[in-house]
Amino acid sequence: MTQTQKLLCELIALPSVNNALLPPGHPRAGEKNVIDFLAATAAHAGLDVDLQKVFPGRSNLLARLSPSGPIKRRILLAPHLDTVDIASDDQLLPREKHGRLYGRGACDTKGSAAAMLTALIELAQATRRPTETEIIFAGLVDEEIGQGGSRALAASNLKADLALVGEPTRLQVVTAHKGNLWLKLETHGKAAHGSRPDLGRNAVLEMARIVDLLETRYAAQLRRRRHPLLRHATVNVGTIQGGVQANIVPAHCAITIDRRTLPGESNAGVWREIRALLRENDLNASLASTKADPCLPLETDPKLPLVRQFLRICGQAKAIGVDYFCDASVLAQGGIPSIVFGPGDIAQAHTADEWISLSSLERGKRLLVNFLKSLP
Repeated sequence: MTQTQKLLCELIALPSVNNALLPPGHPRAGEKNVIDFLAATAAHAGLDVDLQKVFPGRSNLLARLSPSGPIKRRILLAPHLDTVDIASDDQLLPREKHGRLYGRGACDTKGSAAAMLTALIELAQATRRPTETEIIFAGLVDEEIGQGGSRALAASNLKADLALVGEPTRLQVVTAHKGNLWLKLETHGKAAHGSRPDLGRNAVLEMARIVDLLETRYAAQLRRRRHPLLRHATVNVGTIQGGVQANIVPAHCAITIDRRTLPGESNAGVWREIRALLRENDLNASLASTKADPCLPLETDPKLPLVRQFLRICGQAKAIGVDYFCDASVLAQGGIPSIVFGPGDIAQAHTADEWISLSSLERGKRLLVNFLKSLP
């Protein structure tokens, strides 16, 4: 078993479920055990280790490899260390089968964390290291829910020339991803006895018309709004709640929608177009956001010198885009050019049998080492 594989096994065995997904004080909740373990591993390898407090009891890990000379550029290796909850206790027992390593976080994104930290440690132990480039492993908390870790790092005004954000991209270099806007729509009617629906006003019926409008005409409108790497914008009605019981005309109904945005779209613009759509069709609903912080699209120029250099080392002619949102956008909004890269496939993320290809894990580590060694 290689050092990268061993490190990933140890990370899988340490639960780090996002706190918001479990009751307070739950033994699987929080990234602290993983952070402490990685901090000790990095310090033992000679890296300078700091913790950046994000929430009470939850901190980002910053492990630095300083150059031998003055710092002229800075690279971030930024995987997130939280996961969704386990589907069974077996997911905390890493197991290898047919060239795959199974376990919660294997690909999302403890695989990236293992590859990135192992690459940095290998560089630290090499006879030649960069003389002008500082490299920081930034293990981030809270990506799965609110991106608190990347938002704290961006707000700290840390300057960097490039961030490689760890996500399972099948080792493809990603320079664009969609934004994510979650909205809640509510309709209000008038309750009445179910035997006399004519005396009430059915809020579920009003909402049914809105759902149909969003999933048909609005969705078709979005399919015409295209991006060269991200295809088209989308809308999805994810939840619906309304009514009390069958013999009462419902006075209230609510839905939540997931609107994936493209570069060039704004959250304010989405609000305006949904309100205009309702108004044009004589439909009434209140509108509210269910996320406190904006989740904007990412679009990094693939012609930036460091991005071109990384693409060349990965043997990739063109960058690609992905549909999901991640920490890269947050760091980019904070002024750090960011791309997404990592072993594993997003199709395995959050699944009951999450796994990562061991060959992908090892190749990802090699590509990272080759890139870091190419830096002056």
